[in-house]
Amino acid sequence: MTPRDGCRPTPEELLKLLEYQEYDACRGRLKIFLGYAPRVGKSLRMFDEGLRRKSRGQDVIVGAIQSRGASDIAEKIAALEVLGTDTLDIGRILERRPQVCLIDELAVDNPSGSKHPKRWQDVEELLENGIHVITALNLQYIEEQQDAVERITGKRAAHSVPLSFIRGAEEIEIVDAPTSQPAQAQLREMALCLAAEVIEGQLQRYMDLHGIHQSWGTQERILVCVTPRSNARAMIESGRRNADRFHGQLFVAYVAQHGLKREDQEALDANLDLARKLGAEIHILEGADAVAEIVRFAREHRITQIFIGHTQRPRWWASSRNPVDRLIEAAEGIDVRIFPQAQV
Repeated sequence: MTPRDGCRPTPEELLKLLEYQEYDACRGRLKIFLGYAPRVGKSLRMFDEGLRRKSRGQDVIVGAIQSRGASDIAEKIAALEVLGTDTLDIGRILERRPQVCLIDELAVDNPSGSKHPKRWQDVEELLENGIHVITALNLQYIEEQQDAVERITGKRAAHSVPLSFIRGAEEIEIVDAPTSQPAQAQLREMALCLAAEVIEGQLQRYMDLHGIHQSWGTQERILVCVTPRSNARAMIESGRRNADRFHGQLFVAYVAQHGLKREDQEALDANLDLARKLGAEIHILEGADAVAEIVRFAREHRITQIFIGHTQRPRWWASSRNPVDRLIEAAEGIDVRIFPQAQV
């Protein structure tokens, strides 16, 4: 979406930039205090934040409180206006229209007959109406993290919040506590990686709003480009190792070609099957110019490394601009790693 360096933005880029700016101006901000284990003090930190904002003159209310175990924060709650306890009354909050709303227990389900089945959906509506929300959540309630947490702890939370909602936060703060337990250390690492992912989203939104065209990021995003004739196993396996090492993401892309021979199609299918087994995100690209499509995809998905295969060129080809040369030039700011391939 971002304008290209040294070029005037296209009408489409300008329109999208304006849409981002309008959306950013109208929407409330979401801050999440994330705990990696119960009773690390995330609710306490949330109410401390609310009191700090009130002391700065902001209009702060409490939208929902966790009733059990609230005695340690009773004094802080007493200093704030409370519109809801166990149940969040979204209608009252929208009518009251505070600047900031504190909402505990983000992952709970709403009572039958509520406007939304999930509390996080209530929060989304408040944000859409320009109300800032501060909330608290434990790692075990994030839907996409629940399998991993269950493997570590042997327990699974009954309620959940989708990761896509967490990624939309403008700020996420880990509520840390010293631990010598191996299980909690693993959970802490997961929480830190998630926070880094959210920070990267914040960075990208800032870049989009300001028309900055770069592939900066806090995590590695590796794109492996495969073709029907490439021996892509080494590239895909290397991409998986590098993504795991840096807690990043692995993408595998293929620019569609029509009328493939049967053996070429079978080789391509085998490469894509391997990529799926290794947890890569698969994308089939369409376009007459394969280099342009790969670079476009890389920019849109904030790719930090591109892996490509390349046969050894004859000497007479050394001075010509082949696709690899074009890709390296067009992908400025993205690392390009070339894997030598046997000529077919």
